[in-house]
Amino acid sequence: MRDDATHRHPDAAAWSPLNSDDWYAARNAATALRDALLRAGLEKDFPYLRADLNAFGHGLVDLGRVSPATAERLAELLRMALAAGLRHLEGSSDDTDAHHTGRD
Repeated sequence: MRDDATHRHPDAAAWSPLNSDDWYAARNAATALRDALLRAGLEKDFPYLRADLNAFGHGLVDLGRVSPATAERLAELLRMALAAGLRHLEGSSDDTDAHHTGRD
């Protein structure tokens, strides 16, 4: 059996995105991204951010177009987050090593 919208929903005319797990997953992901962009002060830089479904009923998060300055700011935030995550992991590794060897 094929896994497309017409086979999953016998009456395609009655199908609603509100009955779709993919819609809720896309909406929740878009909300999480919106909240992070708000904290970063970028809420006005992503005017096209939205949850969506494609023609096959697959959930998507549409970021839309952004200015080059916004793309650079987002890239810098990602670099900082990755660097902070690596420092955190390295610190956790040092703590774990000290714990396993009995060092303080």
